[in-house]
Order: sequence, then structure tokens, then C-alpha cells
Amino acid sequence: MARQHLLARSECPVARTLEAIGDRWMLLILREAFDDVRRFNEFQKRLGVAKNILAVKLRALVELDVFEIHPASDGSAYKEYVLTDRGRAAFAIVISLRQWGERFLFDTGERRSMLVDNAAGEPVEALTVRSRAGKALRPEDCHRVLVDGMVADRE
Repeated sequence: MARQHLLARSECPVARTLEAIGDRWMLLILREAFDDVRRFNEFQKRLGVAKNILAVKLRALVELDVFEIHPASDGSAYKEYVLTDRGRAAFAIVISLRQWGERFLFDTGERRSMLVDNAAGEPVEALTVRSRAGKALRPEDCHRVLVDGMVADRE
């Protein structure tokens, strides 16, 4: 069985997520969508990705129900890629990657982009994994188990 097929059928949600949206271009396309980029040419211009690669990635994101294609909001002949609820739910993935990079991949004082809360005008607080009771959890505080069927949706 091909590696991609195995990952797509894996019992591990991390493996399935990586197979679905875990490549560089998919995550950068999502980052741009969270900055309200919607048109093919704007994604291409901002990312510098080859048009054929971008077309493949956007098509895959539409098939995954991360984006829907809508007529352009300005009434032009263009189409726009609009995030679905599933696409907006990937926000935390992009933010966790951003925050890990901010913490470990930049030297003190090095120029970088920062995510700022629109309402408060302040940097976004670091994401923290918490128990249902609100306690901050570390890796050693958790373990994986296999479950059958659906688990409760956690928004």
C-alpha cells in the first residue's frame, strides 16, 4: 500500500491531518486565507508558488471542504476561494506553527511578523493545551487511546 494511502487511513489524527493539509504550500495557502486572500492570482503573487502547483493545492483544499469557490465579491468574472467552517477550524493549526516558530526559530530582536488581536491591538496569547477542567497540560500529562466511533465535537 502506498505511504499516502496508509496515512490517509491511519488511526492517528496527526497522520491524517498531515496527509490532508500538512505540506508547506497547503499551510501557507491557509495562512494567506486567514489574511483574507481569496483570489488565485493574489495567492500566487503573495506566495511565489508556481501556478500549476497552486492550482493542484487549491483544488485539493476545495475537495477537503476547506474552501468553497464563490463568484468574486466585486462582481467581476473572477472566482474566490472562501474558507468554510472546516477551513476556519484550521486557524489553531497555523497559529500553533507560528508560535512555535516565534519561540524557537528567531533570534532576540530579529525582525518578524506578529499576530495582533484586532480588538485589543496586542499580541495574541500563546496557545495552551488544557484539560476539560481548564488545567494547562504538558505532554507527560496525556496519553493516546484508541476509540471506536465518533468522539464529541470539541469547538
